Amino acid sequence: MMLNYDAPLYRPPSEANSLIFQVTLGCSFNECSFCDMYRSKEYSERTWEEVKGEIDMMEKIMPNTKRVFLADGDAINLSTEYMTKILKYIREKFSLIERISCYAMPMNLLKKTPEELQELREAGLDMLYLGIESGSDIVLKKVTKGATSKTIIKSCNKAKDAGFKLSCMVILGLGGKKYSKENAIETGKVISASKPDFVGALTLYLENGIKDEFMTKWEGEFVRINDSESLEELELLVSNINTENKIIFRANHGSNAYNIAGTFPEDKQEMLAKISLLAKHPENARPQGLRSF
Repeated sequence: MMLNYDAPLYRPPSEANSLIFQVTLGCSFNECSFCDMYRSKEYSERTWEEVKGEIDMMEKIMPNTKRVFLADGDAINLSTEYMTKILKYIREKFSLIERISCYAMPMNLLKKTPEELQELREAGLDMLYLGIESGSDIVLKKVTKGATSKTIIKSCNKAKDAGFKLSCMVILGLGGKKYSKENAIETGKVISASKPDFVGALTLYLENGIKDEFMTKWEGEFVRINDSESLEELELLVSNINTENKIIFRANHGSNAYNIAGTFPEDKQEMLAKISLLAKHPENARPQGLRSF
């Protein structure tokens, strides 16, 4: 007997080998126009009886579990009391556990007090995945992110102050041709101010189910960037990340035309040099048919 997941089920690439418990279903916001991950679901929170039963079952099947990811997109939206109860029980049942993580939206982090976040951290929640998407307030409003650059920075700093590891995602091309430079420059500034431990850069890829809604909200002014412009945007992004804090940076997602990776601040110039080299060899781009979000 295994877990009966409520599909679709999503998790970050780095959680590929993690045991996943769906403590919430869907997303309480669910309005970002670039994301259709949970459009087929109505947000709900699973009962303690359901969650406890699955933890008990998996303790018997996978007792040596080292990593757990709490799905769906909104685990941090649970009450602090309930989330703490879940975290402590997981730690109690899996003695070899090394990391528990979940997605976190800026608005949900800001709803928690510093004391509540500290309580969750002490209960065993180690790492949060947060979508910055863009640092441009114009782009954030266009895609109905439900956050501004200031609230994103504030929420990230709040999580870091509570002791969480923070992994953030940004999206190249989210502002189209018109806001390409602004998207890159302002996103670099937000990353610099947020000081996440990890940053993953993806390239906008619209699923068919969300494409019409996304384009409608742009009122005809969105034009997708091409591979060359995506590389220019990546160069601008890397150029505008200025930090003395260690940030592991990856732009190797399956949606990207080109891959680069490195660690700020020491690898910044090396990454920029690689981008310049890639620009001279467009034949090395990942074929369109092999790209996905």
